[in-house]
Amino acid sequence: MVILTLNCGSSSAKFQVYDWDKKEVLGVGIVERIGQEMSNIEHKPLNKNEFEESGPCHDHKVAIEWIIKTILNKDHGCIEKIDEIKAVGHRVLHGGEIVKQSTVVDEEVLKVFESLNHLGPLHNPANIQGIRAAMAVLPEVPHCAVMDTAWHQTMPAHAFMYALPYDWYTKYNVRRYGFHGTSYLYTAKRASVLLGKDPAKTNVIICHIGNGASMCAVKDGKCYDTSMGMTPLEGLIMGSRCGDIDPAIVPYIMKETGMSGAEMDTAMNKKSGILGITEKFVDRRDIQTGCDNGDERCILAMEMETYRIKKYIGSYYAALGHVDAIVFTAGVGEMNPNYREKSVGGLESMGIKLDDSKNKASSTRNCETCISADDSEVKVFVIPTDEELVMTEDTYALMNGTYDIHTNYTYYFQSKEYKNKARERALPANLKKNPALKDIMV
Repeated sequence: MVILTLNCGSSSAKFQVYDWDKKEVLGVGIVERIGQEMSNIEHKPLNKNEFEESGPCHDHKVAIEWIIKTILNKDHGCIEKIDEIKAVGHRVLHGGEIVKQSTVVDEEVLKVFESLNHLGPLHNPANIQGIRAAMAVLPEVPHCAVMDTAWHQTMPAHAFMYALPYDWYTKYNVRRYGFHGTSYLYTAKRASVLLGKDPAKTNVIICHIGNGASMCAVKDGKCYDTSMGMTPLEGLIMGSRCGDIDPAIVPYIMKETGMSGAEMDTAMNKKSGILGITEKFVDRRDIQTGCDNGDERCILAMEMETYRIKKYIGSYYAALGHVDAIVFTAGVGEMNPNYREKSVGGLESMGIKLDDSKNKASSTRNCETCISADDSEVKVFVIPTDEELVMTEDTYALMNGTYDIHTNYTYYFQSKEYKNKARERALPANLKKNPALKDIMV
């Protein structure tokens, strides 16, 4: 059974082709610059040369057609016939309080998603556009939606409610929703594998640190709290988002500068965070280079960001009562040892103890590693996320009537087979760059 997964943004469409029977990724790729004068597609098929092509692509329907044409190509494709695709899984940012788990998509479901566009105005419309485009190109196969917010539906009311007038919640849906849900589901399940524990008895704190960054407190295998709120703006300091601030700053600056609400929203989402502090960098690799060269703004930005992460670790430790592991994932979490050291360094009194050599050795993608000291009471893992596999598993389970967000992830527990299948193409290159990885991979 071949499953196609699609993650459609406003001007891009990521895709993956997965053979469920062989448990193998057949191809991955992306169409970028949709709607612009010239677009491009990249495809990395299994056991074939990578393929790139440029051309006009004025909307998502054309992008989906381009993807299908590419994966069917006899020279650089990954399947022979279109009817090999038995289902399509789609990422959707926001299900609100209506769509609380992954679901098969029909017109009524799409209308529900459209009614929630105001909660995710940057992402939901593009997600829906991609689903409609794919359904037009592949009308004979089932399409499934996997919500970013679904994982967080287990938060208790005292964690997701804001201390605002209660009717703001009942009338306007104001509450904490949380995001990065598929990443948290995946890394939480993998952490339980690495710990050798029943996921229903596992407590972990997960740090998803990329351009967008958030954290999640997982209690007994389920989301208990998360740092992003009603929107992805709340919580950690990010590439261009401010994260937590005194809300009184907003009307104060609007009054002082004459900024409109829309301008303030843009400033907090696109001109703040690491970019706001350094006034030139949003990529943490540039921040790291600046720190190495003594750039005071870069040093300040890194200190601010990691201090915020450390504060959340402390608060989530208190909320959970007991923590089995800290998990770092996403680009910065996987590849920057300095960010990890600054985020958990000094927490030895909480049973969290890094091994400096292990931490420094883990600085490449696609390698699950343990970077805590042997005598650390709380393990510290680097776990590369795999949101596409979550989308694939959900889609398969929905097709077979076995879907449950907390119990249907049986394949994650086949740790040796999974690691070998999913990472085998990346490991040789990583080990060649850094032979020390072989001693800390788990």
